[in-house]
Amino acid sequence: MTLLEQISSGKMPDAVKIVAEDENVDQDTLKDLVAAGRVVIPKNIKRSFHLKGIGEKLSTKVNANIGTSPFHFCVEEEIEKLRVSLEAGADSVMDLSTGGDLMSIRTELLSQSPVMMGAVPIYALAASLEAENKSFAEMTEDEIFLTIQQQCRSGIDYITVHCGTTLRSLGALHSQKRILGIVSRGGSILAAWMVAHRKENPLFASFDRLLEIAHEYDVTLSLGDSLRPGSILDATDRGQIEELVTLGELARRARKAGVQAMIEGPGHVPLNQVEANVRLEKKLCEGAPFYVLGPLTTDIAAGYDHISAAIGGAIAAAAGADFLCYVTPAEHLKLPDLDEVREGVIAARIAAHSGDIVKGISKAIEKDRAISEARAKLDWQAIFKNCLDPVTAKRKREASEAASEQVCTMCGRLCAINTYNQSVAELIRGESK
Repeated sequence: MTLLEQISSGKMPDAVKIVAEDENVDQDTLKDLVAAGRVVIPKNIKRSFHLKGIGEKLSTKVNANIGTSPFHFCVEEEIEKLRVSLEAGADSVMDLSTGGDLMSIRTELLSQSPVMMGAVPIYALAASLEAENKSFAEMTEDEIFLTIQQQCRSGIDYITVHCGTTLRSLGALHSQKRILGIVSRGGSILAAWMVAHRKENPLFASFDRLLEIAHEYDVTLSLGDSLRPGSILDATDRGQIEELVTLGELARRARKAGVQAMIEGPGHVPLNQVEANVRLEKKLCEGAPFYVLGPLTTDIAAGYDHISAAIGGAIAAAAGADFLCYVTPAEHLKLPDLDEVREGVIAARIAAHSGDIVKGISKAIEKDRAISEARAKLDWQAIFKNCLDPVTAKRKREASEAASEQVCTMCGRLCAINTYNQSVAELIRGESK
């Protein structure tokens, strides 16, 4: 039985117990949220690892995308990216490989990943067609579902499937004057197939077939946003909303079939529309977990898109987004290297943590309290222990000329905390008595 089926039969699954304890949430409350589709716990029946939940009342999770390209593929490097992602605190990784021996890369990553792993099956099929100098239009419906089945069988915990790219949503997109039409790789591949064949998207038309595969392995569906905006000027348009309505309907169908589902969200969104996009998804999709890329709040930050994404991600998380896909400094430019992977995870974790404070997640609030109390005492070791990236913080401190002093080199003897502790705090305490 799938996780949803265990719950519907009256059982309390071990997965729910583990996540409830990890998140300090009541087990029965969490079980009800999973049953309602407001929380997902991705886990393929073939894998064992430390489970994490995504959704309402839980801390905001962070995913790191890794994977090869046709121009650059080295399995050892992807293993290093996995290691760096985990060291930086990623809760999940997605293998988006499109170059090299895809099956061996995926197998190796799965064998070494202690966290949930996702994938986008259409990438593998498109890569194989490209290697044979075939067009996307030449793929068959059976090949699409066979590829999905192979990836689920391999042990992948959740898959991005672009089921909302329909003839109707493409029609809505056509009525818009978008600057960037479709920026989703998977969405563009399926749209090209649909146009060539003048047929409905197989993932939508044969959604029940997809559900059967996901059900067999208890794989969570991440319903992809093919028509997400690739420019802030395209955000929240008719094409995007039309697709979102469809994804909400498909998520309901998935739950009825015993399959967990989450919704993927927009990429480029101006600041004043981020919260509205989150609220819209929660309303139209009945609270299904929202998995967002960024969102990026400006289009001009090439080389620094991790910062733009962290700004949007913090607002999205505070508004109720549940899962942030990291963005690296290499976004829109190239495949990220190890340092860029690390920077992307850290930036997304800052955003997630900032959102968790607003959500009232106790672990996040206590972490800030602990580091604030350490700063009040100028207790550097406690500061390092409680900061998000202890290694970098300690390295920067030790590189300071004042590393052996109580103060930092910025303030020196003008340190406000020392001044307060030595001259002001005692006076305030005396007057309060």
